Amino acid sequence: MMAAMGRKAGDMTLDKWQRMTEWFMTALALVFLFAYSWEVLARTHIVLCETVINIIWMAFIVDYVVSILLAKDKKAWFKENLLMLVSIALPIFRPLRLLRLVAVLNVLNRTGGMAVRGRITLYTCCSVTLLMYIGALAELDVERGVPGASITDFGEAIWWSFVTVTTVGYGDLSPVTWQGRCIAIGLMITGVALIGIVTATLASWIVDRVRDETDKRADEAESETEQLRHNVRELTDTVNQLRDDIAQLRRL
Repeated sequence: MMAAMGRKAGDMTLDKWQRMTEWFMTALALVFLFAYSWEVLARTHIVLCETVINIIWMAFIVDYVVSILLAKDKKAWFKENLLMLVSIALPIFRPLRLLRLVAVLNVLNRTGGMAVRGRITLYTCCSVTLLMYIGALAELDVERGVPGASITDFGEAIWWSFVTVTTVGYGDLSPVTWQGRCIAIGLMITGVALIGIVTATLASWIVDRVRDETDKRADEAESETEQLRHNVRELTDTVNQLRDDIAQLRRL
């Protein structure tokens, strides 16, 4: 039995591990989000929430260690997953682990039955909404109670997150801690990416509409040209028939 288990463990690859644990780790991320939201917003059962968060955090650490051990090119995998390392190494960046939920949205985006542009739009909207919520929670968590802080409740935090992601930046609310400013940088980058995706999607839609209209008019012109050719052939046949009739009449 131990030998069979050893062979099974030896056959394990990074892809198999990720397929096996993807939905389980996603469920843990959802529980993490609920516990973190409850801790920040309700501010009750703090010990229970912290216990749940720490247990899930340990599961994330195990997932990271197993993944890097199974990776064929450990150096490349390490470089590609620096954000994951930061999220488990520094407690202040624990909310970054919730980005796993964005990865799941990407999976749903690839497997959905909608048109490509519709899937991209849905994926972008869901991802940005989730990121704004996570950013607002994290910002409120690090800013609330700090002297001179302007973000002291969730309403202000979600407003600040929305303004930051959309790159409007009214300046009425701003972080005063270095952790809050790091979160702001992340949301700003997200906002730039959002504007780029929305602009590209809109431009693609306009180009497709223009191309469709051009193709439609070209098809109509081709159809009219073909009809004219048909009419010319009929007229030619009629003229030839008339010539034959006239020739026969002359012979009479």
